[in-house]
Amino acid sequence: MAPETRYARSGEVGIAYQVYGEGELDLVLAFPFLSHLDLMWESPPLSHFLRRLGAFARVLVFDRRGVGLSDPVARPATLEERMDDVRAVMDAAGSERAALLGMSEGATMCMLFAATYPERTSALVLWGAMARSTAAPDYPWAPEREAVLEAQAELVAPLWGQGATIDIFSPSMAADPRALERQAASPMRVGQLVEMFLDTDVRETLPLIQAPTLVLHRRQDRAVNYRAARWLAEQIEGSRYEELEGEDHFPWVGDSDAPLAAIEEFLTGVRPGPAPERVLATVLFTDIVDSTRLAAEMGDRRWRDLLEEHQKLVRDRLGRFDGREVKTTGDGFLAVFDGPTRAAQCAREIADDMPGLGIEVRAGLHTGEVELIGDDVGGIAVHLAARIAALAGPRAVFASRTVRDLAVGSGVEFEPAGRHSLKGVPDEWDLYSVA
Repeated sequence: MAPETRYARSGEVGIAYQVYGEGELDLVLAFPFLSHLDLMWESPPLSHFLRRLGAFARVLVFDRRGVGLSDPVARPATLEERMDDVRAVMDAAGSERAALLGMSEGATMCMLFAATYPERTSALVLWGAMARSTAAPDYPWAPEREAVLEAQAELVAPLWGQGATIDIFSPSMAADPRALERQAASPMRVGQLVEMFLDTDVRETLPLIQAPTLVLHRRQDRAVNYRAARWLAEQIEGSRYEELEGEDHFPWVGDSDAPLAAIEEFLTGVRPGPAPERVLATVLFTDIVDSTRLAAEMGDRRWRDLLEEHQKLVRDRLGRFDGREVKTTGDGFLAVFDGPTRAAQCAREIADDMPGLGIEVRAGLHTGEVELIGDDVGGIAVHLAARIAALAGPRAVFASRTVRDLAVGSGVEFEPAGRHSLKGVPDEWDLYSVA
């Protein structure tokens, strides 16, 4: 779900912004020409990129004035006005000092901000950046001004909203970018932004940047020559330059894990481990009913002996039905199966056999994608199974509709158990009881 959109006042203009993430570090994102705070969460690659940043930082993201959800303006913002907008967003979010991640054209504003407000800039990350937008006698790594204007007039303007720029900026992108093009800005606004971009030149500010700086660039980038990024890094004292493979200009397109790992390591000092493996599995949660009351009545020693008998029985049934114990939860178990039928049969036997020990259990089942994190598991499927188990009564095994649908023809019988709201999970869910 997208974070809540709020508005910061920058003079007379309302700047739309969002804050998300739980990290101790504040990180401000400056997008290229276009952004749309609502639409960007509907793009799987961009949403993945944003959420990974939020895993280690408190992220502040905003639409520049005149674009996306921010107030419309008569003309594109100057670099000075855009710096004012960043300060307004930081002030509204209670951020005194933050790292800046500037991407593509958004990087120029970040460089100027870092040089102008060093006391508010903890670090600077530049992706796909350039110090000057067009070629000059002493700057041969950018396109000629006339070439940019010709491309704008013949390619971008008449074909805006039809994926006009995908071959240049996102050649490997499978998703259709056209809705974002149309709704983030109009063709006229894009033309105005391009014209202002042609006059961008922040070369003289580079030696003034004091913040630790990381410059990232893909070697085959079709939009910005990697030599421009190399030269830029050489002008910032103490900066680090890292060149990655790939041809996509935007960091969230193509292999986004490599730039994300580099950014996280630079900002936190810790390089993330490999991404967890994702598999389809059926998750089982069990729980002893009224365990707190029973433990108080029985005393520590008798309760400990009973838990040992309970664990022995559950492990025997897991072995019989090829389930894998993930961990015990004190008075319950978390286990996974590679099929819903065996999971349902195992859960039913566990619930039926426990009264022989003088206790009753309840269980919950859900089939979905889980993350294998070493010997542990995670993901929404695990949370769903836990929530489903919490709704079951003594000796009941509740399962989601997914489990029932995938077990059709197995001989396992399911009875409707009603529609329920699961804590922390959107919508209502149809649940079934394993008969």
